[in-house]
Amino acid sequence: MVAVRPDASLVEAAQLMRSQNIGDVVVADGQRIVGVLTDRDIAVRAVAEGIDPLTVGARSVCTPDPLVVAPDDPVSDAVALMREHAVRRLPVVENGLPVGMVTLADLAEAEDPSSALADISRADPDTRGPDTAAGTGTTERT
Repeated sequence: MVAVRPDASLVEAAQLMRSQNIGDVVVADGQRIVGVLTDRDIAVRAVAEGIDPLTVGARSVCTPDPLVVAPDDPVSDAVALMREHAVRRLPVVENGLPVGMVTLADLAEAEDPSSALADISRADPDTRGPDTAAGTGTTERT
């Protein structure tokens, strides 16, 4: 699990996500989780609205007061929470401290390791730069 301070800029959070090869960070004020910030939050709630990601803090864009699970909670509890609240990530909290993150992909792997979503979540990420990404018109298709 990776965390940022509430006042960390969105650029700082995005750079941390890139360096850790993850799509989300916990926003924490000391040891207390105050939110979850995703790459999609940065794109949709900030950049698409014209907000300067250098000057806006993570707290202002994150999903506040996220639902959480404990390390001992059954997988079925996490699945039920995600379904009921339409969330894709749940921080894992033990004795009041954040210790990890369970994602939709984690649950797909646990519930059905042969599913397409589980296969995709196990695959290495696409690390090509924007000039070589599929669909940009810069690569040849055969």
